[in-house]
Amino acid sequence: MKFNFFHLMPYPYLPADFDDVEKYPSPSLTFSNGHFDPVLGMRLYHRYLDELEYADQLGYDGVVVNEHHQSAYGLMPSPNIMAAALARRTSRSTIMVVGNALPIRGNPLRVAEEIAMLDHLTNGRLVSGFVRGIGWEHFAHSVSPAESRSRFNEAHDLIKKAWTTEGPFSWYGEHYEYRYVNLWPRPLQRPHPHIAVPGAGSPETMRWVAENRYLYISVYAPTNVVATWFDGYRRAAADLGHEPDPDNICLATPVFIAESDAAAYREGRRHVEWLFRRGLRHQSHVVSPPGYLSVNGLRGMLRTPTRSYADATVEELVEDGYAIVGGPDTVRNRIAELRDRLGFGQMMVMLAIGDMPAEMTRRNTRLFAEEVMPHFRSSPAEPAGVSPGATRV
Repeated sequence: MKFNFFHLMPYPYLPADFDDVEKYPSPSLTFSNGHFDPVLGMRLYHRYLDELEYADQLGYDGVVVNEHHQSAYGLMPSPNIMAAALARRTSRSTIMVVGNALPIRGNPLRVAEEIAMLDHLTNGRLVSGFVRGIGWEHFAHSVSPAESRSRFNEAHDLIKKAWTTEGPFSWYGEHYEYRYVNLWPRPLQRPHPHIAVPGAGSPETMRWVAENRYLYISVYAPTNVVATWFDGYRRAAADLGHEPDPDNICLATPVFIAESDAAAYREGRRHVEWLFRRGLRHQSHVVSPPGYLSVNGLRGMLRTPTRSYADATVEELVEDGYAIVGGPDTVRNRIAELRDRLGFGQMMVMLAIGDMPAEMTRRNTRLFAEEVMPHFRSSPAEPAGVSPGATRV
């Protein structure tokens, strides 16, 4: 099994009265950047890059960066910049950009160029994730949420063709027009870097990912809900005549490990609850505004009601499957149980959780690498996310 170290890069220095939901309904979109201290931000960026590099040194299969906008929840409006910073200071791990938010990127050809450059800078250690972006990020970029999926699909098709076609060629689509598409440089991996797509149960996404045989990644959800997503992905693949490789199914989850269960709950409680109560405090109408979800996607969401995590305790979050907390034996046993139930071949573990201080993050990262990962290694680690369809040169 493969383990990828995921970093959200949050801004943890929230106001003392941030628990006042009326005053601060969310850390995103309307949360004033007047609360951002540039000096603290500078220190955070360097600290967070150090933590990603440390994960590479400890032997994680991948290090993961992602994209968020106008938010204290995650400080990476450009994950490609973070990937470039990591490219020459890591040597083992795949660098996973999960991912570029295509609908809100005005120029998908620029995304194609940047990913192609990153593929060279990483010596082919790149996985390129594509995401739609969250509802509020469409508002922040004046993009209609109702156009999100069609913009995503067209941008994806254009990027993939630009990577794999000898140009120049022209592109005249619904959302994008280019008289000349002639990508310099082309990607190092052939036919292109492996593509990863996070999913939240949309039937359209499941089938689309299955058609393309991409890496399918879960997002925050209880275990019973993630099971329906992964089963739906496998059914879509079966309908298309193939069985997905477990390495193309990835569970993403926060993990806090300590010397014992009691110590893990005592030390990790504040930080796990910070993530779900503060970092993920978002109103439903800005996460999934009208038009963002398809009818089938909305129907699926309503069919799988979940307990709100807004006020959940760490015990409730662990019980539902939103997080894993415990000593080494507990964490190992829980991962084995989830692997057997859900059938994934990769994990994306968030070990820098919420407002965790640097030393605690390093300890969490080290303990997981030393006490958990070796128990799931049947052979020397292979770079995460690389499929037979994407070969290194």
